[in-house]
Amino acid sequence: MSGTKPKLHHLNWNLLHTFLVIVEERSITRAADRLLVRQPTVSAALQRLEETLGGQLIQRDSRRFVLTKRGELLYKECVDIYRSVARIGDRLSEDHDDLTGLVRLLVVTHVVLPPLDRTLTLLNRKHPGVSVRIDVANSQDIVRAVSQKLSPFGFCLLAKPLAGLDCRPLLREEFGILCGRGHSLFGLSDVPLAELRDEPFVALACGQDGALEPMVSVREGAGLGSRVVGSSPNLEEVTRMIAAGLGIGILPLASVAEALESRSLWNLARPEDLLGADLYFISNPAMQLSAAEEAFLRLFEQRLSATEEEPAAEAAEGLLGARLDNQPSS
Repeated sequence: MSGTKPKLHHLNWNLLHTFLVIVEERSITRAADRLLVRQPTVSAALQRLEETLGGQLIQRDSRRFVLTKRGELLYKECVDIYRSVARIGDRLSEDHDDLTGLVRLLVVTHVVLPPLDRTLTLLNRKHPGVSVRIDVANSQDIVRAVSQKLSPFGFCLLAKPLAGLDCRPLLREEFGILCGRGHSLFGLSDVPLAELRDEPFVALACGQDGALEPMVSVREGAGLGSRVVGSSPNLEEVTRMIAAGLGIGILPLASVAEALESRSLWNLARPEDLLGADLYFISNPAMQLSAAEEAFLRLFEQRLSATEEEPAAEAAEGLLGARLDNQPSS
């Protein structure tokens, strides 16, 4: 019946955009900071939107922030609307060779990936009108967002490629079991995993609901972390707690190389422990990309191809040099 439909004559893009930012920031306060308005203004906009649509969109209190079913449906529609508006700008700018738009990337924390860094440099150089937003999330949330077409691209840790998504393996992320200088195990190099399982653990918490990243499966596979004594979504703060002696922790070795070199941290993992996970670049083939996103994807794929060709070229040069060295002199 038409009488059950929400009255939409007060609905406007400003309300929808405010709701979109609230969901992305998962906080009224952070949304207000991003929108450069006061917190009561954002709260009033959300209340007005809920009244217009005739139902609650977000269940929130001091401990949780959860979209209702109605809120989830509206968020997906808002994302589609935003992308449509972005494509309008792309289409109108095609005749002027001034590409504009937003490229959003979801990444696990502290990804060390030179091809991505180079792509961002080239994208800014070739298309200065394109802006980039990089959000940190855990792998599960990244996969969900890309699968639901809420984000075009993700960099996440996977055990294997996923059906329905384009999954390109990028590198093997190696992890260490780390302790601080004051820890009783500091300096030891042959500690079995079994002796570490009851040690107090400092976890890297990333994303919503306290999900631990990276990587739950790595930690659980090693049987560690039964007693978590500290956590933070910030790698530097996790490093601080481990260095201070609160407990041991699992972190990517590339991200703590300087701390290991300065001996403020010590890697307890043995070579045979093989702690690691594969980093993938994922995208959704069913998602229509904007011109800005297509430009990023094109540049990133070019950088990946160039990176893959460099070792082959170096190997070929080495082989040719060896053959020339072995030729008899005349």
